[in-house]
Amino acid sequence: MNTARRKAPDLEKSLAELETIVEQLESGELALEKSLKEFERGVRLSRECQLALKDAEQRVQLLMGAELKDFVSPDDEPDDAA
Repeated sequence: MNTARRKAPDLEKSLAELETIVEQLESGELALEKSLKEFERGVRLSRECQLALKDAEQRVQLLMGAELKDFVSPDDEPDDAA
């Protein structure tokens, strides 16, 4: 039985490619069909990145267990003196 997971995308590489796609689309120099293909590629990359980030967040939660809490800066803590 092959239970190998699909290789996670290289997040930095995917983000850089997304930036390039956005620049190309914003330039307005691509033909319509090429623009649509690039847009589709960008949507796929965006979804892959979202899944990779969600997976990383779940892994951190598992590693941290009960220790994982929302970050509260000292400035955000309630003032007992009031």
